[in-house]
Amino acid sequence: MSMSETIAAIAVPGKGILAADESVSTASKRLTAAGVDPSEENRRRYREMLFTGKDIEKYLAGVILFEETLAQKTKGIPFPDYLLKRGILPGIKVDQGLHPLEGTTEQVTEGLKGLNIRLRAYRKSGACFAKWRAVYQISEKTPSDALIHENAERLAKYASVCQSEDFVPIVEPEVLIDGDHSIARCAEVSRRVLKAVFAALRNEDVDITLIILKPSMVISGKSSKDRADAKTVAKETIAVLKETVSKSVPTINFLSGGQSPVEATCHLSEMHKLGSLPWNVSFSYARALQEPALDAWKGKDANNASAQATFVKRLKLNSLASTGQYTSSMEE
Repeated sequence: MSMSETIAAIAVPGKGILAADESVSTASKRLTAAGVDPSEENRRRYREMLFTGKDIEKYLAGVILFEETLAQKTKGIPFPDYLLKRGILPGIKVDQGLHPLEGTTEQVTEGLKGLNIRLRAYRKSGACFAKWRAVYQISEKTPSDALIHENAERLAKYASVCQSEDFVPIVEPEVLIDGDHSIARCAEVSRRVLKAVFAALRNEDVDITLIILKPSMVISGKSSKDRADAKTVAKETIAVLKETVSKSVPTINFLSGGQSPVEATCHLSEMHKLGSLPWNVSFSYARALQEPALDAWKGKDANNASAQATFVKRLKLNSLASTGQYTSSMEE
């Protein structure tokens, strides 16, 4: 599948991306918190429960996998092949996690070494798009200019390598929700981050018509005493994006970044009430899609049907939000 074909399949109004790319450590922590033994088989069973839900292809254009999941199977069929048969494109997380940025207390993402070789192997497994996440912590002194520059450079180099291997890159600059910062402070940081990212993409000659932007929303810190409401989040987010993101970017698929499932859906919906947007605007959530289903599943096969119904409901609500048709009464 070419990059243009991948973009055409992803940037479909009403469809989003499931981020099921948690590392072994993160996936195990979430299973443990739900009272499930975090074995490799249970990680597989959990992903299987999500991927085999009825009608998920109506709402999902793609699923981001972790390397372990890329090799796992359902009923003898590798997950990527199974998803493709359902019309859902498999993607792969390719960054190798966070490491200290020299001379600072901040963290930068690694994984460029040997990336082209890994992408070729992932292609053989069926993956056609990739993901690289950079993170930015808001405090009085952070994120520093050094971190913003370094993350932008690495995101751009990753995107360039992806496109050279015919992979569509998800460019994910995540401004973390942790902290007590105001929405105005988040807007200021988001603006700096996105300007740096797009400058670096231009310098690396990345074709921005063949990327997926996965930003965080412009939102108050989780522990802020005066958190902005959904309408303000939507207004500020779109304002920052219109200032920093070219109209040539085909699709923006937001991360949920620690928001509750309902919050993430409401914020997405409010953006579509602001009028016509220059990009396809949708979701690429992890916990905001998975958490209610995991709570319902609890590792028991007897709970599969109810957990899948819970999962599909969240998919449907976010699909409606991404086309401006969601209302809060649908949560009942």
